[in-house]
Amino acid sequence: MIQTDIIIIGAGPVGIFTVFEAGLLKLRCHLIDSLPQPGGQLTEIYPKKPIYDIPGYPTVDAGDLIDKLMAQSAPFKPGFTLGESAVKIDETEDNQFIVTTNKGTQHKAPIVMIAGGLGVFEPRKPPVENLENFEDKGVEYIIRDPKFYQDKKVVVAGGGDSALDWSIYLVENKIAKELTLVHRNSSFRGHLDSVQKVMDLADAGKIKLVTEAEVVTLGGNGKLNSVTIRHNTLGEQVAATDHFVPLFGLKPSLGPIADWGLEIEKSAIKVDTKDYSTNRKGIYAIGDVNTYEGKLKLILCGFHEGTIAVQSAFARIHPDKKNVLKYTTVNGVNGF
Repeated sequence: MIQTDIIIIGAGPVGIFTVFEAGLLKLRCHLIDSLPQPGGQLTEIYPKKPIYDIPGYPTVDAGDLIDKLMAQSAPFKPGFTLGESAVKIDETEDNQFIVTTNKGTQHKAPIVMIAGGLGVFEPRKPPVENLENFEDKGVEYIIRDPKFYQDKKVVVAGGGDSALDWSIYLVENKIAKELTLVHRNSSFRGHLDSVQKVMDLADAGKIKLVTEAEVVTLGGNGKLNSVTIRHNTLGEQVAATDHFVPLFGLKPSLGPIADWGLEIEKSAIKVDTKDYSTNRKGIYAIGDVNTYEGKLKLILCGFHEGTIAVQSAFARIHPDKKNVLKYTTVNGVNGF
């Protein structure tokens, strides 16, 4: 049994930053995550994607942000159970919780913070006839390491930020030897700046942009070597490629969280904005996994929610102690 003050379910950016805020109050944390390393989506899905709305960073790559957050929390010596999913929460007679993972590891604490992002993810797959035959043989739904595509011919499909941003990245950093971006419509859903940059790269001949079209079949013998693109008016054309990357987003699911007796609204956990507590006393939900009126699914909002939640957690753990806010500019950061 792993004993701690706060069990944090989810080791993404919000969960990691909560370790820091809890540490300032001398509360110890242990994080559980189904992924084999900390960082959540930022590490697993887009470690090289730039983020622009983190205070103090005009731009920071997602993976670098996780490295900074880990360094910031390090003085408070968090524990980690990685590669295991939290599947069960039981409440004890002494008002504590036991969180059990799918591998049977048990954790006990008076406080549980659910920072599970949007839950469990599965890629949205396009209706390509023989798509699954080439999965991990030239078809990838997530770009984890851009260098994997060094000097390769790449076909990206999609019209959102992920498709636009990765197309730009692979071309501007001279990674892909040849890049084709295929989109079903003539307009894009991404940020206007990214759309304009793709258009400029297409005009310069650095991206082959094919709109009002979609990939319909794949070719290859054991490994992908071509895609067939069907244009709305021009018919079909075959393009040689090493990789097909359909970036149509991910389908989130709460998974086991939905069975924990929490109030759920629109596939998220409903919380009280006073302290981001749930309907079960002692259990909080912070970050993208929660919902309330005016909710914004931004990392920086999750940082705020975690900060407020640990103040409430302190009062629950130490009802006889008065917590006086101490500014780090005055007191510094004193670890364990």
